[in-house]
Amino acid sequence: MKESIHKYFKVGTIHWMSYPRMDGMQSLREICSDDFFDAIEVNINKLGDINTDTAKAAKAMLEQSHLKVCYGAQPSLLGPKLNPNDTDEEGRKKAEEALIKSVDRAEYFGAKGIAFLAGKWAEETKDFQYQQLLKTTGNVCDYAAQKGMSVELEVFDYDVDKASLIGPAPLAAQFAADMRLKHHNFGLLVDLSHFPICHEDSKQVIRTCRPYITHLHFGNAVADPEAEGYGDLHQRLGYPNSANDIKELTEFLQIVKEEGFFNAEDPMVLSMEVMPTKVEDEEIVLANTKRCLNRAWAMVKD
Repeated sequence: MKESIHKYFKVGTIHWMSYPRMDGMQSLREICSDDFFDAIEVNINKLGDINTDTAKAAKAMLEQSHLKVCYGAQPSLLGPKLNPNDTDEEGRKKAEEALIKSVDRAEYFGAKGIAFLAGKWAEETKDFQYQQLLKTTGNVCDYAAQKGMSVELEVFDYDVDKASLIGPAPLAAQFAADMRLKHHNFGLLVDLSHFPICHEDSKQVIRTCRPYITHLHFGNAVADPEAEGYGDLHQRLGYPNSANDIKELTEFLQIVKEEGFFNAEDPMVLSMEVMPTKVEDEEIVLANTKRCLNRAWAMVKD
């Protein structure tokens, strides 16, 4: 592409993924000071809960930055092992309460919505769990709508790592269609990192979920069960024995273009979800990701 990627997307990064070890405020300052980024995805783990001194300072920094702020509620479910499609109603309600709190936290930090994921599933209860997830998501959407905010479900793997109910692209599209019947503030977040471990590719996912996609992530995964790093670990692009590098990112962006997601008037968030391993340097891996994105964008056909 001859034109800048920043014309068509708000390029972001996921704060807690990019800097898993650096102090939360220091790493937030690094991102806020980097004009490569137009967006940032934050959560409570790095910034503290509402009205703590750390959160107040983070809020002020974000307000100064002119970054679009997004809020990831995934860790608020994964950490305490809450399941929004829990067959136990009390367990489902706890997950719903955590998501409601996440809406409030997102609003505090200036985000216009939250993203979350479905919980683990079992074959014998999957239909009931689907209904439970509709209930939870609908209630959270209702609450968010009162604040003019949105709710996005991130599509995860269903049989590798997170073993999430949603799930393969066709089921994600079905769920989104069911949600949109009553909740117009609902959308899907799809992530190139998850395509290989969902046994899908960019064409399948983007074209299947197209009417409902409101947010994009890209990154990497190791899809070979025999290789080191197998699962949903969001390795750097080009990681040994991994599924995605510049070629796959270019294909992803090309499909996104062909399906009409390049919108200069209302750019969608496109965030890098990449995490360094324990022995890798956070800054170098972040620079790696920027280089790969720049090269892939240059290879997308006008």
